[in-house]
Amino acid sequence: MSLEIASDVGIANQHEGGQPQLHTNGSTRVLSNKTTSAVDLVAIEKAVYQILTAVGEDPNRPGLLDTPQRVARMYAEMFSGLRADPSRHLKVTFPEDYDEVGLVRDIDFTSLCEHHLLPFRGTAHVAYVPNGRVTGLSKLARVVEEVARRPQVQERMTSTIADLIERELGTDDVGVVVQAEHSCMAIRGIRKSGSMTITSAMRGEFRTNVSNRAELLTLIHQRSS
Repeated sequence: MSLEIASDVGIANQHEGGQPQLHTNGSTRVLSNKTTSAVDLVAIEKAVYQILTAVGEDPNRPGLLDTPQRVARMYAEMFSGLRADPSRHLKVTFPEDYDEVGLVRDIDFTSLCEHHLLPFRGTAHVAYVPNGRVTGLSKLARVVEEVARRPQVQERMTSTIADLIERELGTDDVGVVVQAEHSCMAIRGIRKSGSMTITSAMRGEFRTNVSNRAELLTLIHQRSS
């Protein structure tokens, strides 16, 4: 099977040993010969090669020679949440007679803004009031991690986490607060580093009851003395 690429950067053909190669101006670059969990690494490598060429770089110089493969592996990792179902982490629950707030605070995450494919990093705070059953605390962190590992906007990420917990744990009372710094705002455009974006998704009593919401926000923001 032949692998085509734009004529200005040559043609990638199947090597007799099975490894695709990219021929560029007399030189030969060996490409990955695989897809990883539905990620087409070869296609990403070719795209990165074209981008480097388009901005005026020489993708064949030593410092950039392996960059397409590195970027392909990075995207496979950063977008791994596209091929995962985060709800599976909430399938196992335990009966517990507890009807107060349970909060996992300061769950760090890194996601990629879908508008510029630049990272935004921050912390998520996830709370719920159990309805007769609880889940493992680490499972809430796993949900945050997998929802973040896909092209995202912070607003949707916040709502998705809250919706998953509400649906899978069978509780009406869920609160999620996410705060993050977006590099698409810090390193380009307006270039305001250090600015934080805060989003929230409140369900049930956290949305309708002012005192319950205030209690949750106090728990989120208080720090040990």
